[in-house]
Amino acid sequence: MRSFILMFLTLGGVSMAEAECLPLYQHQFKTLQGQTVDFCQFQDKPVLIVNTASKCGFTPQFEALEAMYEQYKDKGLVVIGFPSNDFRQEPGNNKQIGDFCKLTYSVKFPMVEKSSVTGSGANPLYQQLIKQTGQAPQWNFYKYLILPGGQKVYSFNSMTRPESEEILGKIKPHLK
Repeated sequence: MRSFILMFLTLGGVSMAEAECLPLYQHQFKTLQGQTVDFCQFQDKPVLIVNTASKCGFTPQFEALEAMYEQYKDKGLVVIGFPSNDFRQEPGNNKQIGDFCKLTYSVKFPMVEKSSVTGSGANPLYQQLIKQTGQAPQWNFYKYLILPGGQKVYSFNSMTRPESEEILGKIKPHLK
């Protein structure tokens, strides 16, 4: 029976992975380097999503985000940066943003292409995060934490440091 269902789903243009992917995770993004990131692959992990900007007073948080990513990525933590010019502090194009993040802060966690994270033009994932939490980003380096399986989504303002106990306390129980 499972073979039949798998064959049906595959022939119908929907892979088994897509069929099992929860709605919150049904997104694909391009990294700053042009690789496709299928968000479905992260649904069993804690995911920290941050809207970023190169010309912001909170930009030094890249250091803490990268340190956190390096420390916990092998235990399941995913950190993803979403560059945005919604607050007029990310004027660069994708290549400039990527170069800045790599050269200035040695960022290795995934950074996706520049997009909007607020208002009616917000990318679809951010629209879902805003709807689920009732909180839209108020500034750059606003953070959303999605627990595995999308069981809970938390939002944190820009002042909340990535390595704060408020954030780490929610992540650590879900690390492997």
